[in-house]
Amino acid sequence: MALCAFSFPAIINRASASDPQKCTPFTSHLLGGGTDLLFQHPLHKLNQVQVKKRPGGVYASLSEGGEYHSQRPPTPLLDTINYPIHMKNLSVKELKQLADELRSDVIFNVSKTGGHLGSSLGVVELTVALHYVFNAPKDKILWDVGHQTYPHKILTGRRDKMHTMRQTNGLAGFTKRSESEYDSFGTGHSSTTISAGLGMAVGRDLKGEQNNVVAVIGDGAMTAGQAYEAMNNAGYLDSDMIVILNDNKQVSLPTATLDGPIPPVGALSSALSRLQSNRPLRELREVAKGVTKQIGGPMHELAAKVDEYARGMISGSGSTLFEELGLYYIGPVDGHNIDDLVSILKEVKSTKTIGPVLIHVVTEKGRGYPYAETAADKYHGVTKFDPATGKQFKGSSATQSYTTYFAEALIAEAEADKDLVAIHAAMGGGTGLNLFLRRFPQRCFDVGIAEQHAVTFAAGLACEGLKPFCAIYSSFMQRAYDQVVHDVDLQKLPVRFAMDRAGLVGADGPTHCGAFDVTFMACLPNMVVMAPSDEAELFHMVATAAAIDDRPSCFRYPRGNGVGVPLPPGNKGVPLEIGKGRILIEGERVALLGYGTAVQSCLAASSLLESHGLRLTVADARFCKPLDHTLIRKLAKSHEVLITVEEGSIGGFGSHVAQFLALDGLLDGTVKWRPLVLPDRYIDHGSPADQLAQAGLTPSHIAATVFNVLGQNREALEIMSSRN
Repeated sequence: MALCAFSFPAIINRASASDPQKCTPFTSHLLGGGTDLLFQHPLHKLNQVQVKKRPGGVYASLSEGGEYHSQRPPTPLLDTINYPIHMKNLSVKELKQLADELRSDVIFNVSKTGGHLGSSLGVVELTVALHYVFNAPKDKILWDVGHQTYPHKILTGRRDKMHTMRQTNGLAGFTKRSESEYDSFGTGHSSTTISAGLGMAVGRDLKGEQNNVVAVIGDGAMTAGQAYEAMNNAGYLDSDMIVILNDNKQVSLPTATLDGPIPPVGALSSALSRLQSNRPLRELREVAKGVTKQIGGPMHELAAKVDEYARGMISGSGSTLFEELGLYYIGPVDGHNIDDLVSILKEVKSTKTIGPVLIHVVTEKGRGYPYAETAADKYHGVTKFDPATGKQFKGSSATQSYTTYFAEALIAEAEADKDLVAIHAAMGGGTGLNLFLRRFPQRCFDVGIAEQHAVTFAAGLACEGLKPFCAIYSSFMQRAYDQVVHDVDLQKLPVRFAMDRAGLVGADGPTHCGAFDVTFMACLPNMVVMAPSDEAELFHMVATAAAIDDRPSCFRYPRGNGVGVPLPPGNKGVPLEIGKGRILIEGERVALLGYGTAVQSCLAASSLLESHGLRLTVADARFCKPLDHTLIRKLAKSHEVLITVEEGSIGGFGSHVAQFLALDGLLDGTVKWRPLVLPDRYIDHGSPADQLAQAGLTPSHIAATVFNVLGQNREALEIMSSRN
């Protein structure tokens, strides 16, 4: 589908002449510039807005700096708004007041609960404008990646529940269809809403309905391939929908290094401000289409040339990438100017556009909260904090996070091996690789929110004899599974996968829960699959993965802190013997075979049962693939009961143990085998302790399982009752 360029003047309120970094950082040859041309268009009224342009690009208007309130300010207008319908009679002046009150409400709510702050503050005006112009929930508004939806939740009937955000039985931190009819699509991972929105738009057309579909995408979600696949298909299908690109200079989540934020990665990060504010040649395209319809085939080539010429006139170096994909481009627009946002959204809504439109909105992450504006990386996701000072109340711990221990272990390996490199997908802070980046800036690669590319990029590095460690959250690894199978495991390339956030993750809930990695990794023929039971074991497994150079390997580790065991000297782990576990406690009758940090729960359950006269054997499997057949055989033959324990889904470690037990004939005798795994359902967000209890994987649950298998049901009830 060939489309002419479709640009509106850059619409801004104020811009800082002294800070060229305040502009959106997109300047590349990918997205062309051009010359101003004036043509009439159904949306031509938008061009009459006063324009202030800067040679460096379009700026979000700046907010006033200074200190912030120590007490929650009054919100008289917001107090009258329970649902979007209550906004419809407000004036633009009142909408601005509503935005100010909404912003302070977000700040004070998040200060009590923690959560995603900066991204929500950046879309306050956009959220107000969207709910003012459109008629949700009939009109579908989708948010990508979903963590910027706190203002949306407040305006859609959930203000009185904001104090429960990300807590057990409380509001989810992302959009969730079961939570509200205003949440059109559930999110948590990035770059999905254009695809989902297009599906909704086509579904609407097939059913003959008339509602609008708006997909808001930003915070780096535009760096993932799915967004471009969806835009390409949207241009082809030509269904009416609106895509709003929330451009807040964010491509990594968060973009923090140890020295503060870093510029967004990739060519896209220097592309969008090159888009010029030119008038459209839509009518020329429509005339060309009409000529084609009237005259037929011989004129088709001419019509195509007219269309190409129209785009060439508008963009001296070619049309914009969005237009090449088939979307009309409007912008850039100041995302904090409600007057302009409302005007543009009204015009786009009322105009029969015959196809998808992309509105490029420039916003400032952390907008309106001085501490978040000056340190967007530190206020992307926050703990509870003092609104007046911005100081976050972070709990102290005697140990560091598993994430930090992984980074320290990897740095120690890289010190000794110049071929070791690290890759992450826009998660330098989340994976700990910001530490690695500081020490080895030339050997650390942030590929953007592009897990598929990250895996195959790592495969290419492995082909050249380097030793890539690909650090990706367990739940995000799901996005790159075909690449793991086809590009890495099938070719037996020695890529090492470090899977953070394995198991239950607390407040982030099921979207980020690392439940499935053992299942989908251990079924691959060439993959070595490991999990450390504590932080010292993690150091050893990093060393083990570095030493494995003839096949791929992976290891998983949880969110949270280590248990306090001594670390290896100099943070340098010792490679483990592949496929060998260990016995931690020698006991009798019952053996607990734990995998990963579930071993700690097994040890705690053993202590509980010792006071009841039972001394259990506790073993640490270390490996799911290859299994330690000798260890499993020994446990099965010398105990009445064998219980496998893991914080993973059905089909994981326990299933591999059962497969071996069955094929080895060990289930033909008297041993009783029981698997303890995550239940076959998604566990909602909440505290880690509450989630573990829901999963039935606490030490008390393990101890009760032991009693039940031994036929001591009364003792099982007693131990569960004492837990409460």
